[in-house]
Amino acid sequence: MTALQRVLRPAFRRLDDWASRVFGAAWNPLHNLGALGFFFYWIVAVSGIYVYVFFDTGITEAYDSVAYMTEDQWYLAGVMRSLHRYAGDALVVVMVLHLVREFAYDRFRGARWFSWLTGVPIILLVLASGITGYWLVWDQLAQYVATATTEWLDWLPIFGEPIARNFLAPDALDDRFFTLLVFLHIAVPLLLLLALWLHLQRVSRPRINPPRGLAAASFAALLALSLVVPATSHAPADLAKVPTVLDLDWFYLGLYPLLDLWSHGTVWVTAAVLTLTIAAMPWLPPFRRPAVAQVDLDNCNGCARCAEDCPFNAISMERRTDGKPFDREAVVKGSLCVSCGICAGSCPTATPFRRAGALVPGIELPDSTLVDLRDRLDRMADAAGQQVYVIACAHGVRPEALRRPGLAVAELPCVGALPPSFIDYLLSRCGAAGVYLAGCAEGNCHFRLGDTWTEARLDRRRDPGLRKRVPRERVRSGGFEAHQASRLRQSVEAFLQDVRGLPPQEVPSARQLGARLGRAREAGGTGSP
Repeated sequence: MTALQRVLRPAFRRLDDWASRVFGAAWNPLHNLGALGFFFYWIVAVSGIYVYVFFDTGITEAYDSVAYMTEDQWYLAGVMRSLHRYAGDALVVVMVLHLVREFAYDRFRGARWFSWLTGVPIILLVLASGITGYWLVWDQLAQYVATATTEWLDWLPIFGEPIARNFLAPDALDDRFFTLLVFLHIAVPLLLLLALWLHLQRVSRPRINPPRGLAAASFAALLALSLVVPATSHAPADLAKVPTVLDLDWFYLGLYPLLDLWSHGTVWVTAAVLTLTIAAMPWLPPFRRPAVAQVDLDNCNGCARCAEDCPFNAISMERRTDGKPFDREAVVKGSLCVSCGICAGSCPTATPFRRAGALVPGIELPDSTLVDLRDRLDRMADAAGQQVYVIACAHGVRPEALRRPGLAVAELPCVGALPPSFIDYLLSRCGAAGVYLAGCAEGNCHFRLGDTWTEARLDRRRDPGLRKRVPRERVRSGGFEAHQASRLRQSVEAFLQDVRGLPPQEVPSARQLGARLGRAREAGGTGSP
């Protein structure tokens, strides 16, 4: 983790925690930044269509039509203009927060490089959409933006004639300029929508709609802002004069002062270096990827549960190749796999009760096998039984913070990688008093869907579900940020007290204990608790 991440990650964790306590985990804006971005995009699109109805493409007509919306029809068109602007500003805010937050949590490297890289043109298209929108108003601010932008573009030898010459004198500009601007201001957001679609292609079940309550509250806030502080224009543009005092929209135009302070070449080099640096960040420094999931066709029956549960579309179901009497087999696309292990948690053959042969499920992580997990759990078993097992997420609270008598702690890449049959195994074969699953904070799973699938399996709403014979009161789950060790300890302590008040579990027989300890000895000490 870089020095910058070491600063940003704790800050975002505490900010996430605060927002969850204020808004609730489901409505936490930081957990819904991508969905809010889509929501603000649609507000901009709908309000823009309404504003376009009143807009006239002409040197004087453009400004007059905007003034009519702002002053004469302020109660609707003026509000829609303000909503159009503030939703655009909000889009920039959530876009930047989303980028910085994903960087802070290190969710942009390895197999996630595609979403990060396709996010770079999204940033550029959003800025281009907003900047062209400011031109259309054709007030003094639009005049400044148009002049500064074209002079900057003219530094590159890509145009036959300097385009800035169109803004040197009043008679140099004609009405076709606004027809071209309208086309650009419509075409760029359409390209943006295409880029957003591409951005989500490697994500399973992307959230593009925020919770209704959060959406309603966000819209109400934008509407209130539009009524209290309506968007207004500067004085009409006059190419015979140079604007001196301007009120910049710092969300879209914040870098424009650099065009006055630096040379155009310096700004181009700075913009290029910054863009390329952001685009190259998934490979700076080189990322050491863990081994991807592997399929064992001898144990794969083509049920497709792993493909359904994969958060990043890394598993597809293909035609069977080994001649077994099943239609399909799971195929892992190594370039998309993030090594979360959620697929192993969904596999029906991933059962620790297997005795006829080796515990080799249809799919699992080679660096975190289920037989290794079973051996670790067996070695942690107390012959007297009645201890609590804590299965902790590797991206949450560190296991060292939980070690104490009466607790056995094991770590997995994601709690979603634990097959529900292991809970049954711990309670019925290892004599556990209870099982606690400690995952990421609600709505902030490092692998997106691990906490969601875990809860659905425990509630028997998703296969493989927790068996009905498993006493639900002896199983508990919770989500915690990495810095919330004390909160997790309190929750586990409360769970310990609850399970101690339950009737004692049936202690495994001597034969069962002997078989379990024998397996641990045969493992030769592989794995560690």
